[in-house]
Amino acid sequence: MTSIAKPFEKLSIFFPMWNEEQYIERAVNAARTVCEGLVADDRVLDYEIIVVDDASTDSTGALADAIAQGDPHVKVVHHARNRKLGGSIKSGFAAATGDVVLYTDADLPFEMEELVRALRVLCMYEVDVVSAYRLDRTGEGPRRAVYSFLYNWLVQIMFRTRLRDINFAFKLCRRRVLDHVTLKSESSFIDAELVIRAQRSGFQILQIGVDYFPRTRGVSTLSSPGVIKAMLVELVHLRRELRDVVPVAGAGHQP
Repeated sequence: MTSIAKPFEKLSIFFPMWNEEQYIERAVNAARTVCEGLVADDRVLDYEIIVVDDASTDSTGALADAIAQGDPHVKVVHHARNRKLGGSIKSGFAAATGDVVLYTDADLPFEMEELVRALRVLCMYEVDVVSAYRLDRTGEGPRRAVYSFLYNWLVQIMFRTRLRDINFAFKLCRRRVLDHVTLKSESSFIDAELVIRAQRSGFQILQIGVDYFPRTRGVSTLSSPGVIKAMLVELVHLRRELRDVVPVAGAGHQP
């Protein structure tokens, strides 16, 4: 960050997790390492790491509680029932207390050090949201690549947005965005809903490219027929709702 940039009071990082026992320790450790470096460099004054356990049926919840017991910077939100990605992200935002908030997947689809660059971009360009896109997506397989291309094209057409890779789990947001944007999605459409509502409300969004590391353990359900159907249904509902959204006074013009 530039020498004149004030440090953030608090950085919140949260991970929505469902049956991520194979990834949870690596994810929390990576977040902790980056956060401690940012504190040491006076880029943030404090931090918190939040695990949202979406009613996991494996040991994810127990592991999260054990990690939190040994680290006051870590806290856990448990769901009594499975609420899918949308519900988990809403719980994460509700639990986050930082003036800047990042959420991402437990399998770490990008190198966590990219957060340092994202914070620098957030400050230097005085934007409200930094949303990353994958530079090379060949690792995810041809079927998901095709699904993603069609989905991004549909979102761009329906909502007049130029954002690419809109469902990639790397969204860094200032607190003022979360104070004015109310998310409703319960499905994986919530990634798109966040940036669409923020953009429609007048907040400034900037994208950066990052190297992509596909999942090597566990199971992803993002390309399942049920998930795709839920995303399309909520996409149609959001388009109707946006007719009543008006820009927030002063959005996009605050450092």
